[in-house]
Amino acid sequence: MRGNNILGLIYSNAYDSALHELTNLRTMGSVPFCGRYRLIDFALSNMVNSGIQKVGVITKSNYRSLMDHLGTGKPWDLSRKREGLFILPPFSSASSGGVYRCRIEAIQGSLGFLARSNEEYVVMCDCNVVCNLDFEKLYAAHDKTGADITIAYKRGTVPNLDDVMAFTMDESGRITEAALNRNTQKDTDYSLNIFVMRKSLLERLIAEASSLHMNDFERDIVQRNIGNLKIFGYETTGYAGTLDCLQSYYDISMELLDGRNRGALFAPERPVYTKTRDDMPVIYGLGSQARNSLVADGCVIDGEAENCILFRGVRVGKGAKVKNSIIMQDTFIGDGAELNCVITDKGAVIKPRKTLMGAPNFPVFVGKGIVI
Repeated sequence: MRGNNILGLIYSNAYDSALHELTNLRTMGSVPFCGRYRLIDFALSNMVNSGIQKVGVITKSNYRSLMDHLGTGKPWDLSRKREGLFILPPFSSASSGGVYRCRIEAIQGSLGFLARSNEEYVVMCDCNVVCNLDFEKLYAAHDKTGADITIAYKRGTVPNLDDVMAFTMDESGRITEAALNRNTQKDTDYSLNIFVMRKSLLERLIAEASSLHMNDFERDIVQRNIGNLKIFGYETTGYAGTLDCLQSYYDISMELLDGRNRGALFAPERPVYTKTRDDMPVIYGLGSQARNSLVADGCVIDGEAENCILFRGVRVGKGAKVKNSIIMQDTFIGDGAELNCVITDKGAVIKPRKTLMGAPNFPVFVGKGIVI
């Protein structure tokens, strides 16, 4: 398969409610992550690294920051006269009232975009999965098995999300059973919601589901057609994390302080692209310390940071101690403040000598622009 024969579709709002602390004012796709990225950067980078030249981003609400981040798509080489990046806002229809309620309605509202695309295949994914997946190998597996649909999956504990599919497969990798909302702590093969199929098949399945008033992609299209279509799984062997709550956001972020996980996610041969923000290098004051931390450009550290992720423009005052925390862009931490297991959204202000203490299994969250 050629990358330029594949169309990319990204759901920017999927599972917004799972991370409501960070998605009240933005989409899942524009949630800041790992110092300088947004969650959509991983899906976009996976696609362009595989040669995909046309990507549609399906939006629903609160997508102003997403549009500001994506711009014309230049950081991902998607600013083109032909093909490139397309923002697909909700399309008004009698059934949806202008805002889609499910994946099927979202794709139905984008059928015009699909019809005008000449690509033969479609790859679809969400933004709540952080991985560096080689789509070329995924396409090769799809072609080799002759599958109608190929779904990328990971083995592990099933995320606590609605409509996440857990699979049972035969020896060839064909999915024989797909269970939804399986409540188990045992390791299971579960879907990463990355699908590959022919565009014509997707259009037919959506048309059939819409005519029957079906509204659940996993239940009414995938699960319902297990016996009618050849649906195969493709196991991801590299690092992959699924965000299903604020705790998972914290845990996955902290895992990236381990160089092995970070090296697997940010592989040099498959870089993760993002919008650039030219800023000064990090300034470390006299007596400051930073240990086992990811520190983005533009930060000024006069205190101590340990096991932290500091986004661009963060300021840590003299005598301040920040440990095991995620401090987002332009946050100000005053002199003598102490933070442990804290997540601050953009532009938060922690006044001098304030103390915020959480726990690894219960991080404290400070909202965007909040002053404490």
